Amino acid sequence: MESFKLILIKTIMNRKDGTAKVTGTATYGAEHQIADLVHGYLITANIASGEIANINTEAALKSPGVIKIITHENRPTIVKPTNNFMASKIYEARLPLSDNQIHYGGQIIGLVVAETFEQARHAAHLVEVDYQSQIPTIDAEKALFTEAPPMFGEDMTFEKGDFQTGDLSDAMDQAAVNIIATYKTATELHASMEPHAIIAHWEGENSLTVYEPSQWVVGSQQTYAELFGLSKEQVRIITPFIGGGFGSKAFPWPHGILCVAVARELQRPLKVVLSRRQMTANAGHRSQTEQTISIGANNDGKLLAIDHVAKSVTSPVDVFTEPCTGITPAMYKADNLRTRQELAVMNVGTPTFMRAPGENPGLWALESAMDELAWALDMDPVELRLKNQTHEHQRKGLPFSAKAFAECLQVGAEQFGWFQEPRQVRSMSHDGKQIGWGMAASTFPALRGMATVTVRLLADGSAEVLTSANDMGTGCYTIVAGTASEILQLPVERIRVKIGDSLLPNGGMAGGSQMTATLVPVVMGACKAVLEKAQVTTATEALEYLKQSGQEAIEGTASSSPGEEGQQWAFQSWGAHFCEVSVDEEIARLRVNRWLSVMNVGRIMNPKTAASQVRGGVIMGIGHALMENCDFDPNFGLPTVYDLATYDYATHADIPRIEVIFVGEPDYNFNPAGVRGLGEIGITGVSAAIANAIYHAIGKRIRQLPITPDKLIINN
Repeated sequence: MESFKLILIKTIMNRKDGTAKVTGTATYGAEHQIADLVHGYLITANIASGEIANINTEAALKSPGVIKIITHENRPTIVKPTNNFMASKIYEARLPLSDNQIHYGGQIIGLVVAETFEQARHAAHLVEVDYQSQIPTIDAEKALFTEAPPMFGEDMTFEKGDFQTGDLSDAMDQAAVNIIATYKTATELHASMEPHAIIAHWEGENSLTVYEPSQWVVGSQQTYAELFGLSKEQVRIITPFIGGGFGSKAFPWPHGILCVAVARELQRPLKVVLSRRQMTANAGHRSQTEQTISIGANNDGKLLAIDHVAKSVTSPVDVFTEPCTGITPAMYKADNLRTRQELAVMNVGTPTFMRAPGENPGLWALESAMDELAWALDMDPVELRLKNQTHEHQRKGLPFSAKAFAECLQVGAEQFGWFQEPRQVRSMSHDGKQIGWGMAASTFPALRGMATVTVRLLADGSAEVLTSANDMGTGCYTIVAGTASEILQLPVERIRVKIGDSLLPNGGMAGGSQMTATLVPVVMGACKAVLEKAQVTTATEALEYLKQSGQEAIEGTASSSPGEEGQQWAFQSWGAHFCEVSVDEEIARLRVNRWLSVMNVGRIMNPKTAASQVRGGVIMGIGHALMENCDFDPNFGLPTVYDLATYDYATHADIPRIEVIFVGEPDYNFNPAGVRGLGEIGITGVSAAIANAIYHAIGKRIRQLPITPDKLIINN
């Protein structure tokens, strides 16, 4: 086996925010203590389609502690925003309580405000609503699918899902082997540990402070300003910690907009926290998908053609397409390539970004189809992928920068102990259980945004790093501190990181796995600016300068944004997953026994948090593959799951030890630090690797997620 150069890895750092989180001193959105605070509780619809004929709040208003009840009949003024990502962005284009129309089950139809949470919740259940209901569209089989509009994918541009090169029909006719199969995924919930919550605090009519988990602090600031006729400077967003977001906490949801509007009217700080049940309908999800993939190949495994058609669904109140086909032109070389994306409107809540939107379900289909092709060719799936990897992004027409996909495959095969002999289904067993090995490729676009950072070196020998960026648990505090420590040559313990406040310099968005790639070069620049002001090379020397000058601090600020590199290169991170499963056929019980992920993500800033991010993605992928599913009641349109007990997801007992290996080199074409993001790549390909292993174990090809026990029964 050829040897490969591993990425240079610096000292391992513990999480900078770890102690605060495990001791409870980290303050989340709903935990801020504000004097004279009142509480709101949402009233939600019990039907999925129709209109409110009458809403009776008389009994609720007489309930103890109730201050006000807001419905569509007395909604406060809210300005319709531009909603174009640049000036503002909200998750639902329809503003809350706009009219009496019901578009999906669980839709917000009112808000009760009371002195305590318990009083508000009790009163909400006293509100009587009469509906004129219609039959909702809940079954995708009965929905009308049409060509999807341009999608806002993870490459941060609007693109059509349709793309074509070559003559697909002729290539399929010429192919020696053809694979055509349809793969389905279920509706999947974010289910973050921290519920969606907000505290809105007005001081007068023109000064607003919002305490809310936000993946994009400055974006939320701009959006709330536009919604309520304020300048950006009149709005402050505070969000130092986020308890998980996965894409569902980037923009304001209707409950947040409504909370701010009512708080302004009352002139009292107002808190609204979504219940777990409300989160299933009002905080986004990953749409169910149906994807049909056709692949044509020669007998030697060379791909001639790929046809990828994807379907997803959206809500009546906004348009969101799960961009499954965006990844196909980046994966494997095919001179004849076609992708198509279709969309249908159903009476469900608005879907949105969820960890690796598009890439995760897209690779479930593509990597499953590649495994089916490998078996049809009697070819090793690693060899098939090596033979067909593309060195340029076929849609963009640009070469990939610092691509080490082949290394991921080869190192993974060597370290896992991959097959040395041709595979046979049902050929491995242990203790009465069938054993299967599976693998799949993993990939995700490398993105970076615009950010500004200020660094202050203080006379006491410490340093502060200031930016509005935030940390969803991905390790931003740690990476920022480690970067400053490296440049200033100060111990990481003497670096204080202040983030998650719109008063600080714009730190960009925590989404699309771009936060590290965005911030690290800017932190480096700000630290160097500090040293340049003192005309020294280390913080120790700069402190001597401070003492002599009598100043309290030296301050440096830097900004960074993508340049013209995107016109020369396509930037992508790569990986490969290898896994072993066991299937007890007598009771249809599956276990994931062993897992190896090999990743090429540029420079590794901190191996501890980096490996943790990959493991988190794999764990989420195992849940996606085997458990996670949100069905909707066919009559009422309400989600049939309503808390963390009824929504199945992976726990410690379901997860094996996950080994993570990093290969490749820093990607200096991408940014001066050579670092790419890795928050989302870990989940991509996971579900396909498991399904591929199941086929090897029991000879049954499963093409619908989640892979619940009933699907493992051979005759089912």
